[in-house]
Amino acid sequence: MGVFSNRVDRESLKAGDHIYSWRTAYIYAHHGIYVGEDRVIHFTQRGQEVGNGTLVDRLLACSSSARFRVLCLNCTPPDEDHGVVSSCLDCFLAGGVLCRFEYAVTTAFFLAQARGGTCTLAVADPDDVVVHRARYLLTKGFGDYNISKNNCEHFATYCKTGLLVVSRNNWSCGGSGQAASIKLGRFAAVMSIPLRIVTNVPVLVATTAVRYCVDRYAEDIGVRKDVVKVSVEDLTEELAAL
Repeated sequence: MGVFSNRVDRESLKAGDHIYSWRTAYIYAHHGIYVGEDRVIHFTQRGQEVGNGTLVDRLLACSSSARFRVLCLNCTPPDEDHGVVSSCLDCFLAGGVLCRFEYAVTTAFFLAQARGGTCTLAVADPDDVVVHRARYLLTKGFGDYNISKNNCEHFATYCKTGLLVVSRNNWSCGGSGQAASIKLGRFAAVMSIPLRIVTNVPVLVATTAVRYCVDRYAEDIGVRKDVVKVSVEDLTEELAAL
């Protein structure tokens, strides 16, 4: 585990690992759970992806993901109304770099990350429990995909921890560091605008960076107070009732 990169070799993977791969120009990452035998279970944009990508992949016309979609004979298109799919590792990576999401990191390590979606202070459950959740959701689904509220990172972190954010006296998938980084980065910049009147650029940059780090820390599922442990069976029953 490195401070600036979570890149790993394929040989080091074990069933139950939460892995991710950066997409075009490191704009965003796609997350999933490695379940062994070269297979990854991950959550996608309601059948608009085959094996690896997200809707952003399609908008950016990522040539590498298109190549895997055409050539791979081991992966089939997800069902139109089923966003949880199983893909081979190559299709999941789509030519990108393989990284492993880190759990139970220290506060210092967490704050040292330039962006979210790479680690959490939350503690992961045993690997066999993680694989069970992923395989169970492969057959039952994970609700409707939402890029900010219920995305691939939410799926993977739930499989690893069983934690969900409580919203309006109900469960809601939450805790995506990647989504939080985008939201909080804009918010921190906007909140620092008044300082431009009374200070210089270096102080403005430092203030924005500190606000961003503090808010990103507060959003992490490892420290939030509005999270609950939910069994995968209870989760799918709740989703079916919606």
